[in-house]
Amino acid sequence: TGRIERGVIKVGEEVEIVGIKPTTKTVVTGVEMFRKLLDQGEAGDNVGCLLRGVDREGVERGQVLCKPGSVKPHT
Repeated sequence: TGRIERGVIKVGEEVEIVGIKPTTKTVVTGVEMFRKLLDQGEAGDNVGCLLRGVDREGVERGQVLCKPGSVKPHT
C-alpha cells in the first residue's frame, strides 16, 4: 500500500519494485482503494497494488513501484 506520487498505475501494467532489495519486475494484477477494486489509480490516491508473484513479505517499507527503467537505485 502507499500513495501514488505522480502519474497513473493501471491493471496489467509492468512495473519495477526498486530500493532496499534487488530490483524486481512484476505486473500489476489489481489496484484497490478503500477495499474497492479499480482499473487504475492516479496521483494523490492511497492504494494497495496486487502484484503477480510478489507476496506481502516481498516488499518492504521504503521501496517504490515505478515504470521499468525510470528509477535507478543508489546504494
